[in-house]
Amino acid sequence: MTKRVAIIGAGPCGLAQLRAFQSAESKGATVPEQVCYEKQEDWGGLWRYTWRTGTDEAGDPCHGSMYRYLWSNGPKEGLEFADYTFDEHFGKPIASYPPRAVLYDYIEGRVRKAGIRDKIRFNHVVRDVRFDSGSGQFSVVARDKVSDSESEERFDHVVVATGHFSSPNVPYYDGFESFNGRILHAHDFRDAREFIGMDILILGTSYSAEDIGSQCWKYGCKSVTVAHRTAPMGFDWPDNWKEVPKLDRVRGKTAHFIDGTSRDVDAIILCTGYLHHFPFLPDDLRLRTANRLATADLYKGVVWNSNPKLFYLGMQDQWYTFNMFDAQAWYVRDVIMGRIELPSRDIMDQDVRDRVAAEDALEDDYACIAYQGDYVRELVDETDYPEFDVDAADKAFFQWKKHKKQSIMEFRDNGYVSPMTGTMAPPHHTAWVDAMDDSLESYLQTE
Repeated sequence: MTKRVAIIGAGPCGLAQLRAFQSAESKGATVPEQVCYEKQEDWGGLWRYTWRTGTDEAGDPCHGSMYRYLWSNGPKEGLEFADYTFDEHFGKPIASYPPRAVLYDYIEGRVRKAGIRDKIRFNHVVRDVRFDSGSGQFSVVARDKVSDSESEERFDHVVVATGHFSSPNVPYYDGFESFNGRILHAHDFRDAREFIGMDILILGTSYSAEDIGSQCWKYGCKSVTVAHRTAPMGFDWPDNWKEVPKLDRVRGKTAHFIDGTSRDVDAIILCTGYLHHFPFLPDDLRLRTANRLATADLYKGVVWNSNPKLFYLGMQDQWYTFNMFDAQAWYVRDVIMGRIELPSRDIMDQDVRDRVAAEDALEDDYACIAYQGDYVRELVDETDYPEFDVDAADKAFFQWKKHKKQSIMEFRDNGYVSPMTGTMAPPHHTAWVDAMDDSLESYLQTE
């Protein structure tokens, strides 16, 4: 096979794609040449923590949104790799909500075992991708940040695996420019200890709002106020946590809300989401979609309908993550290798419409979880990715939702059954609210 495949990004999605090809090769298949471009100096994507914010050492936008003290905000049983379990990696069962260092170690363990690092060009920023209809190939222009030199190469396929949680959506509110405190987006949040003793205002009701607020509360901020545009999160928050309607304006250090109330705050954290942003792609190749379970213009959620030689991984809103990226990557691999034949453009377009309509009909989060679980199962059934008990993964998510409602500051103290091994996760040795050390060494202690 003489095909060449460019993979843009070496985070969980890009690594899943490399692992998919390595899996086929280990079973005797001839696979295409793969070149993975990664703008950071190491793999892991958003799971690779950096203290940097704003721009990186080369002056490019900083990719990372990871912060210190992050613990998984969903059960690990919903994201476990089917071909590489937590039990296999750590040699024992571990609790259900690992900190970032533990999850990074798990991600890294699989790809180290697969031996795919030599296919990644680190410190390479993709600047431009073009498709030549005459040759049927893509031109990929990348800059090596270390040598400060540019390269251009041709590929038969391109897989966009850059994620969509690194380009912040930053709204403006009247008075921001004269606020007498700090304003930052969640993308630039790094350390909850920065806000010890402060009154903080969080805009948004996303998972980042919930978790960053919880982190700041845990590490000693004075109070948390969360302003919502549509509805409050509605959890049983601690006494120094309050949910209020939408922010109207800021005057000095006073935040005024649309219900006429106000509050003095020291810092404003914008948990206002991210943009699907692909500055290296021209209009005819660039995905434009809302952050939803059924993405626009992608057959089976991965194939670019307008040019089926181009693929996108992980562009959905996500309940499932790592194992969904695997299911997508195995499917993309088999399309590239000719194991799966794509249907006509009309059928591909109808597939998108059907998925959007099905999502629009969902009634609640539980239905959304089952919807994405069914999507993962659909892709797994069409490839040789190891089958796993998707219903058990759904169940872990359902239990997680209920535990959050019961106690938002204690839900991480619960455990669930692995859909891969059937093992019940043991309790962590320390309750989350008291676990101030999130290092790998501390987490893996047995007492």
